[in-house]
Amino acid sequence: MWPPNRDALTRPAYLSLARSLAQAIDEGSVQPGTQLPTHRALAFDMGLSVQTVSRAYQELARLGVIAGAVGRGSFVLPPKTDAHVPWQRGTSEEEMLDCSLLVPVAGALHALRMSEALAALSQNLPPTALHAFRPRQALSDHAALARDWLEGCGVPLESRTRILPTNGNTSAMTCALMTATTPGDLVLAGEMGHHTMMSLVTVLGLRLSGLPMDAEGILPDAFDRACAARRVKAIFLMPAGLGPTACVMGAKRRAAIATVARKHDVWIIEDDAWGPLDPHRAPPIAAIAPERTFYFTGLSKCLLAGLRIAWLVVPEAKVHAARTRHLVTNWMATPLIAEIANRWIKDGTAHELLAFQRNALMRRNRIASRAFAGIAHVGTPYGLHVWLPLPEAWDDGTFVALARDNGVAVAAGSHFAIDDAPAQTGVRVSLGAGSEADLEDGLTVLARLIRTTPERSSPVF
Repeated sequence: MWPPNRDALTRPAYLSLARSLAQAIDEGSVQPGTQLPTHRALAFDMGLSVQTVSRAYQELARLGVIAGAVGRGSFVLPPKTDAHVPWQRGTSEEEMLDCSLLVPVAGALHALRMSEALAALSQNLPPTALHAFRPRQALSDHAALARDWLEGCGVPLESRTRILPTNGNTSAMTCALMTATTPGDLVLAGEMGHHTMMSLVTVLGLRLSGLPMDAEGILPDAFDRACAARRVKAIFLMPAGLGPTACVMGAKRRAAIATVARKHDVWIIEDDAWGPLDPHRAPPIAAIAPERTFYFTGLSKCLLAGLRIAWLVVPEAKVHAARTRHLVTNWMATPLIAEIANRWIKDGTAHELLAFQRNALMRRNRIASRAFAGIAHVGTPYGLHVWLPLPEAWDDGTFVALARDNGVAVAAGSHFAIDDAPAQTGVRVSLGAGSEADLEDGLTVLARLIRTTPERSSPVF
């Protein structure tokens, strides 16, 4: 149990103390997220030297069991097989602008349109939305409307059979990985990528390796070399700026990646969760290499967070396999949510809310550009977040902790590292939360903070 009895410790004491905490975590006596006593408090309670406790904590941190942040203390980390979520869990007592969670902008218009949709459903609800257990029966009209939306995203579709409705982008990503790979296969991704990838590939029994990136994302030459050295089954891409570092692939880079994938017979999994937010974006890779690309997009990021519907577009050769994988994991997309999506696409509400989101994000990205003037940062005109590289004096854990102490939550870049060591030090700053005035105040705090050094930082409110 934790903390242990001092008499139960063996020499060296610091190592015995570290092992006792690791055992307590394994046995469930100490849960992930638990805040540990300070070095001085634990040393006093156990009659040990502060140096002994500090060495024990250092050993646990080296092993990835705990993490410490200046001013906030040490916390027990989740197991490495668990997803390390980038957002922060605030308390009811904290007044905090949450720029750690990636959410679209929402307002009174969204509540009004959802209220209208629910009222209309109560008067005219298709029986299949309530009673159908068969996916094709329940979603018989959905694929045609989904095809219209997907073509607006730049994905040409001659056949509706390639469209698989899912309960959001995460469900689509999981189904795509399960269809494209088998346990033991190697999957490639950018060295800074999706925060759930490490956990997901572990659960699926896959191997994952990160590739070097530049301002446009994965380097084609690095992709080619990796395929020449090892058998690669799939590559996961976020070419439209969705990744934490906001890298946007140009048309030539997308074509080069597709060429390498064809050369080595590698499946492509393309995450386009923001859909048609950017009206000036390059065509998706799914339009270049449809025979090998699993493409997915949804409505929760570009319209409304609660509208959990997405579509996975599957290569023709994998349609049956994808439907089988989806059946055994999710069965089908929720018919009630799909019905709302159908109606909004058909009556123009979806495009109205898309225009709202574009305009709101365009204004918020301008606010970010002003707040971070003279500070290195990366964003896109219609993006949901900004990447803020940190100067050498900072580590992301310290910056995140101090930002939170100043009332702003941001996401540490290390949560997005595909390999153990983060390739880039920085934080992801989401732009969807709060009012525009709140956002401007919060970004101003971050700008002031980053211009200082960790040792000199203090609350700036």
